[in-house]
Amino acid sequence: MKTIQISLNSIDKVKSFVNDLSKFETDFDLVSGRYVIDAKSIMGIFSLDLSKPIDLNIHAEDNLDEILSVLSKYTA
Repeated sequence: MKTIQISLNSIDKVKSFVNDLSKFETDFDLVSGRYVIDAKSIMGIFSLDLSKPIDLNIHAEDNLDEILSVLSKYTA
């Protein structure tokens, strides 16, 4: 598992983020304080405080480099 910090400070960014994650079979979790949300859930993401960076847990082993390159535009 790898953890990175991401910033989702606009509605368009959230939609694009979920679309990018949906291309992968891997599980992704967003962690904000004591809340853990499925990162592929738009409704779940909007329940978080998006004004500050959020931790993204990536549960991948094989294609981690590809995932990180896709997610580079969201890193905080």
